[in-house]
Amino acid sequence: MSRGTWTRRIALTAAATAAVAAMTVPAGAQAAPATGTSTGTSTIATAAAAAAEDVDYATWQADCQAVMNQALPYLKQRIAATKPGEKQAIVLDIDNTSLETDFGFSYPQPANKPVLDVAKYAQEHGVSLFFVTARPGIIAGVTDYNLGNVGYRVSGLYVRGFLDLFKDVAVYKTAQRVDIEKKGYTIIANIGNSATDLSGGHAEKTFKLPDYDGQLS
Repeated sequence: MSRGTWTRRIALTAAATAAVAAMTVPAGAQAAPATGTSTGTSTIATAAAAAAEDVDYATWQADCQAVMNQALPYLKQRIAATKPGEKQAIVLDIDNTSLETDFGFSYPQPANKPVLDVAKYAQEHGVSLFFVTARPGIIAGVTDYNLGNVGYRVSGLYVRGFLDLFKDVAVYKTAQRVDIEKKGYTIIANIGNSATDLSGGHAEKTFKLPDYDGQLS
């Protein structure tokens, strides 16, 4: 398991815990004073930075932009050729695809700007955005909020249920794309940074962002 994977789990667990705690404080009650908050946040941020220490952020952004520079002209052409009654969709991975997961920690996590720019063009032209992730269902709520907060219009979010944890990630993600197609959508593009995001078909075209031999989970 890559360092980025461990860091993402630490960061997401912290975010989910904080969000759940905030949502479960009764109305009119005051939350208990935080203890060691500064130290804990610093530790998580340090761990997140270490996860990407071998990957330069500016290089990653430039490499993501290069891929999206190929995706956008294709999408413009494909959207212009929409057939009558056709419902178009794009499927996106989340970690280090839609969101900047392994470059520092904050909540909400920032959008990966090159991908967000392309997604915004698509959603403004009637294309639905579906997010298929290996994140566990327990953090579905905070993930959905994060995506919407940074500018994505979420038409559907697929997270792993308990039984999905025992499935091969590629098989699980393929099954979710099949489900999207069963809802009547044509998946015109699938965007991710791992082979497991893109294998299995059920998308007209795929775009792979860099993961630098697994350094970015």
